[in-house]
Amino acid sequence: MDGTFNENDISRIVEADRAHIWHHLSQHKPYETTDPRIIVEGKGMRVWDQKGKEHLDAVSGGVWTVNVGYGRESIANAVRDQLIKLNYFAGSAGSIPGSIFAEKLIEKMPGMSRVYYCNSGSEANEKGFKMVRQIAHKRYGGKKHKILYRDRDYHGTTIACLSAGGQDERNAQYGPFTDGFVRVPHCLEYRKFEQEGAPDENYGVWAADQIEKVILAEGPDTVGGLCLEPVTAGGGVITPPDGYWERVQEICRKYDILLHIDEVVCGVGRTGEWFGYQHYGIKPDMVTMAKGVASGYAAIACLVTTEEVFNMFKDDAADPMNYFRDISTFGGCTAGPTAGIENMAIIERENLLQNTTNMGNYMLEQLEELSDKYSVIGQVRGKGLFLGAELVEDRNTRAPVAEKIVQAVVADCMAQGVIIGATNRSLPGKNNTLCFSPALIAKKDDIDEIITAVDNAMGRVFG
Repeated sequence: MDGTFNENDISRIVEADRAHIWHHLSQHKPYETTDPRIIVEGKGMRVWDQKGKEHLDAVSGGVWTVNVGYGRESIANAVRDQLIKLNYFAGSAGSIPGSIFAEKLIEKMPGMSRVYYCNSGSEANEKGFKMVRQIAHKRYGGKKHKILYRDRDYHGTTIACLSAGGQDERNAQYGPFTDGFVRVPHCLEYRKFEQEGAPDENYGVWAADQIEKVILAEGPDTVGGLCLEPVTAGGGVITPPDGYWERVQEICRKYDILLHIDEVVCGVGRTGEWFGYQHYGIKPDMVTMAKGVASGYAAIACLVTTEEVFNMFKDDAADPMNYFRDISTFGGCTAGPTAGIENMAIIERENLLQNTTNMGNYMLEQLEELSDKYSVIGQVRGKGLFLGAELVEDRNTRAPVAEKIVQAVVADCMAQGVIIGATNRSLPGKNNTLCFSPALIAKKDDIDEIITAVDNAMGRVFG
């Protein structure tokens, strides 16, 4: 830290926070007797709190966002220069950074062609849901309006996004929900024993077939969209089993269902490809993204579609209702695409996709070594620098460790100066996965420090 704040300044900041800030995902009762944490500064992969304590951030801003690390002056300077020139105009008109970033983004997404700007992952997913609904009315008399979503997947915080939310604790107390959203089973092979009829072999195909069963039960003429994460994030860092995505694609084509891939977490390098779906040969109709698009340097989210989807909204120009009648106020901000341009340039300049693959493989190996040491680690899994370790009481029964014990591991790591994550108030009785998403700039020394902290914490918590 550079000492910009003196002790009195920090005391004032803490008290203002305590008095006025409503923190995300936080129970505030403890703040009556303890200080809230204030993050004051960040550089590379490290952040400093109000007490000057240094932390290695293994979750990229707490929610897998700061892909290229903290303190990137080139992004800040580009945004500053653009804001002076033009900070905003509504998305009914274009902007220079909006056009440039859209072109660069589409170059990374073969088969896609159109970018709709907004400002959060929740909003981007909701735009996708609205497109499915409008297409249903335009082409199918409103009947093909249902949207399928998967158990354990998460798509955002709005009521419509929670209606498509496969995490029951996140959804609790926010109903009633929007009609027309239908859940399909998860594809976590590690827990296939909980699914009736799951086979010992070819589980991926079987898991996808369960989606088809839901479609047939609902009626194919009523289902318009399927929204899935390529790798499930907060639901336990679930990588898809072999054969799953090929079968999902086949099912969507068979029943004329739009495939909406939620890349809010996986997008822009997190898994070692520009987008998570690109590992699996998927050809989506819609792709949503947010967190890593600008690494948190500006608020931006995008819904990207094929030209075929885009054309459905301009086929009758004489009809005043025949276009996507939607707007996102802050989708007109120029800071987001400006930051996105430089964020993407950094990833290319520094070869961070390859680094993500290399360091992800190294970290996975280190986590597997920890699993040899601690039987409480039931499985490690993930893709690139997007990894999880599921903790169980017994490897045979796979009974989940209690959430408070998982949080004890997280807290111990925090005390050591390493910030890790965990599934948190998402899945009743199954918030038992440690989550890791260090920045794409991570080096072996950083990974080693993270693993050492987890090793120390596991030793203290589990003996």
